[in-house]
Amino acid sequence: MDPFDRIDEIIALVEGARSVPMSRTNCVLDRGELIGLLDQLRQELPTELRRATALLEERDKILDAGRHEAERIISEGEAEHARLVSVNEVTVSAEHEGSRIVGDARSEAQRLREEVDDYVDTALANFEQFLTRSLASIERGRDKMHALREIGSFNSENESGPLPF
Repeated sequence: MDPFDRIDEIIALVEGARSVPMSRTNCVLDRGELIGLLDQLRQELPTELRRATALLEERDKILDAGRHEAERIISEGEAEHARLVSVNEVTVSAEHEGSRIVGDARSEAQRLREEVDDYVDTALANFEQFLTRSLASIERGRDKMHALREIGSFNSENESGPLPF
């Protein structure tokens, strides 16, 4: 199950929980069920983290491939440039063409770097949003669990007498 679905399931459990009498914000939840759902979420999050790591590795591979391609293109351009320079009549033309090829290769390499960086930045931003929402949901769940625990200990201390308010 997707971690977002798991979070939705936890939220639905909390929203559907029975309210504590005389309280708008407190509710009664099955602690075991909530802890079980949170444990499942904990198990699913490493999958998302592995996906993010794989994405970063993919980015590094793409960058390396772009660098190698740029180096190859530059090397070819420099070799072509050297070959053309050796011919006396086309020396000026060869210098211009070699410079153009090297410039094109550098421009292409820069374009590829920027494209990969944009792709990875977008993917990381999406993953950051997912983690932020997950952490907020977990924090809300823990807060509610703590509130329920406090309600449970209050009720056990005062079961025989009337409520203090």
